[in-house]
Amino acid sequence: MSVHLTLPTTLADRLATADRALIGLWACAGSPVTAEIVASSGCDWVLLDAEHSPNGLESVLAQLYAMSAYPVAPLVRPPFGDTVLIKQYLDLGAQNLLIPMVDSAEQAAEIVRAVNYPTTGVRGVGSALARSARWNRVEGYLGRARETISLTLQIESAAAVADVERIAATEGVDALFVGPSDLAASMGFLGQQSHPEVVAAVLRSIEAGKAAGKPVGVNAFVAADADRYIEAGAAFVAVGADVSMLARQSEALVDRFIGDRGATQSDAAPRASY
Repeated sequence: MSVHLTLPTTLADRLATADRALIGLWACAGSPVTAEIVASSGCDWVLLDAEHSPNGLESVLAQLYAMSAYPVAPLVRPPFGDTVLIKQYLDLGAQNLLIPMVDSAEQAAEIVRAVNYPTTGVRGVGSALARSARWNRVEGYLGRARETISLTLQIESAAAVADVERIAATEGVDALFVGPSDLAASMGFLGQQSHPEVVAAVLRSIEAGKAAGKPVGVNAFVAADADRYIEAGAAFVAVGADVSMLARQSEALVDRFIGDRGATQSDAAPRASY
């Protein structure tokens, strides 16, 4: 008997039916255990990051497996928008891609081609060998593969903001996602994600997406920033990352028990340990 499987709904589909901003968390530790903890937190979507984190194809695959038991949308970010890498991430079953550092509508169009099969694209055909089609157990996958993929492009430079209206209007782009950290750096405000000019650039991107009928997400680990962008119409917002939460909470816990006493101990001569 033939086996026919269905794939989870994409992030784009979830955004289209949502009645509030979807709240997401990053999974950066490269661990299926932490990815599962994040996925089971009650958030709406999880970003698996391979741009700034120790993740490769194998570790991303393991984390997709770990999160598959939970009703979250995994959003996978490759290190950059390379056609071969995009093919590999799609074939291992990443349905929702976030491509970083997209600076122009021309670059956006090339990335759209990378996620489409010929004749509208250049994605290599390997569905019988790949988890994307569940090894050809998803009926008619080749003919409707694009329906199972959500493509989000990241706006994170002054050049991208200058061209954001054209990027948003590019056919095949499902959503935009603004990265204020790199955006601030490119604008000359390194480390100042809440600078008024950076905020204005984020708001311009949100408006461009709304005008084009495309949802826009924002990375905002400061609650006040997240609230501001949700109020402005951001459709999905990342509000924290596993490694950041572990770092800050572990510091707070240690500080609760050591506090200023730690400075005195660190300045003292080391004690012998037996």
